Amino acid sequence: MNSASTFRKIIYIVSAALVFGLLFLLTFPDRQKSLVRTEYPVVVLGDSIMGQCRDETAVAAFLSDMLDRPVFNGAFGGTCMALQEDGVPSDYATELLNMVSISKALAADDFGVQQTVRSRREISDYYTDVVDELECIDFQQVEILILAFGVNDYHAGEAVDNPLDPLDESTYGGALRSVLTTLRQTYPHMRILLVTPTYTWYRSNGLTCEEYDTGSVYLEEYVEKELAIAEEFQVESIDLYHDVYPHTVWEDWQIYTEDGIHPNENGRKLIAKIIAKQIEER
Repeated sequence: MNSASTFRKIIYIVSAALVFGLLFLLTFPDRQKSLVRTEYPVVVLGDSIMGQCRDETAVAAFLSDMLDRPVFNGAFGGTCMALQEDGVPSDYATELLNMVSISKALAADDFGVQQTVRSRREISDYYTDVVDELECIDFQQVEILILAFGVNDYHAGEAVDNPLDPLDESTYGGALRSVLTTLRQTYPHMRILLVTPTYTWYRSNGLTCEEYDTGSVYLEEYVEKELAIAEEFQVESIDLYHDVYPHTVWEDWQIYTEDGIHPNENGRKLIAKIIAKQIEER
């Protein structure tokens, strides 16, 4: 794509966002008054590991059955924990739905920014419905919030941490600290569970997450950072990376995943079982 075409695309994106944003602001008071609040004791936020499947075999659905409690699946495929450094990212819709942005929407009880995904042509079918439902949830009534991010931060080559700025939201560690700080200040009653990424295989190049160089570090280092920050903030963590999926031979990807990354039905049931056990034991 040449520079002129790129510039026109940027102008289109910015203009569409401004128009939609203006319309949203003009109607926001009426929309807020008309919201019908819903109550979910358990909410899952995350990426496609949790969000790609959205039927009765989804992780959230299995978890709901195991806990015998409603569980809302608020996960968006393709999203990161961290902000991206680019001014206008290539996938603008998912940039609105990273966990840093979602946490700020939760703190302000205002999903106006996220509602602008409606003007994006590249969004997944379920994005707008999930944003609408998230906006209606009374998060003061949410007892347990499950956060499951990291694999897309790894794929994007996001820096794991910034030693000069522990709250640098463009890094995985800084974003996670920022999110936990925001959520604790806004919802001190909420029980937060951090769920790490699973082990992954990359069939297109024959590499595992221990071998695939995405430009920063390997997936295990994101996992270790998440576990360390969980301890730092004294929140619960669930390690799905180590000793969950067998990975002694290449063909092991077929046991619990459908493509090497996303869990198959057995994988989703296993993940739900591990989370349910942690919830019920504490």
